Amino acid sequence: MARKKDFDEDELLGKAAELFWRKGYNGTSAQDLVDCLNINRSSLYNTYTDKRTLFKKSLSLYQTQQTGAMLSMLAKATNPEATVKQIFDGLIKESVEDRLLKGCFMVNTAVELAGQDKEIGDMVNNNNLSVEDALTKLIESGQQQGQFSTQKTARTLARFVFANITGIKVAARTGADEQTLRDIADVAISSLKK
Repeated sequence: MARKKDFDEDELLGKAAELFWRKGYNGTSAQDLVDCLNINRSSLYNTYTDKRTLFKKSLSLYQTQQTGAMLSMLAKATNPEATVKQIFDGLIKESVEDRLLKGCFMVNTAVELAGQDKEIGDMVNNNNLSVEDALTKLIESGQQQGQFSTQKTARTLARFVFANITGIKVAARTGADEQTLRDIADVAISSLKK
């Protein structure tokens, strides 16, 4: 008979995601995981098999929570211009308040692993495409409402907005101040208009 686990797997996965987010995959050792999660090595490996599996599950949790929240907001938006501004405002607020300079777990993973691990790279690319698709729909709506320029396709503008979202996250991780982040956002927002 299998022994009952004496820890909450969801809570453990959340802690692992925070650790990987802060230190990266390569910067996180098995001992770091044992110390942070407060479980023994055998429980860790019996539950997740290996560090890579735990990392993928952590990244998937982040995608469900963080990307899922953004996709939900974009799907419910009725005022595309205000929604784009809200995205950037929220991003800047979150970045300024992040004293650990973690940046974005998905962006950090793209930089660290996407070119080395096809499966993780696919996870990042699928995540990014889902955001790009949602931004494209939002911008199409903004173009139909006369809020955004139609000189470029909605897809092209969505890619530009997404690149600026990513750029802000990278700049924030390197310690850029609030005004720098605001300047990036302001130019991105103004580029959508007629």
